[in-house]
Amino acid sequence: MKKDDIQRSPEFEQQVLEHLDMLYAVALKLTRNTSDAQDLTQNTAVKALRFHNKFEQGTYIKAWLLTILRNTFINEYRRRSRRPSFVELTGLETQPEQSTKADTGPQAPRTDPGELMELLEDEVKMAIESLPEDFRKAVIMADLEDYSYKEIADAMECPLGTVMSRLYRGRKLLREKLETYAKDQRVIPMDYKEG
Repeated sequence: MKKDDIQRSPEFEQQVLEHLDMLYAVALKLTRNTSDAQDLTQNTAVKALRFHNKFEQGTYIKAWLLTILRNTFINEYRRRSRRPSFVELTGLETQPEQSTKADTGPQAPRTDPGELMELLEDEVKMAIESLPEDFRKAVIMADLEDYSYKEIADAMECPLGTVMSRLYRGRKLLREKLETYAKDQRVIPMDYKEG
């Protein structure tokens, strides 16, 4: 038996189990698929129980569990979007016509930014939405959609240096707007001062 297993209290386990229905409802909203929602709920509960020592007494357990669920969903979404699709071919498929013209335009968005924004806490969402438009677009494309600087430059039709500048300034504004929120969420120490 592991040391962590001994320290986990039945009360903590009961608190996690009491929130399973709520976690499933949120997972279903995110995945839009009952099987995926069940898997996401189960993975969230397993992680919560496994990392019970990370839970600080006095913290709102519902928010803690939703954070685990959201992070698990985002990580799985990213892993799936990077994984190549497998298609079984029968040999009867027709081959699409090959275009002789190279596509040099910006790529279509990988996902709807609005869907990704829905995964964020309200404070973070409001901070991003308050950024000037060019900064906001660059930050969303880089940090939420995982576009490369070159892809962002192509999509925004601006030089690479401009993208880097917009990202730096946009992220700096976000840090300033979210410092109190980050301290409240214990992401950064309470005595942290940006230098």
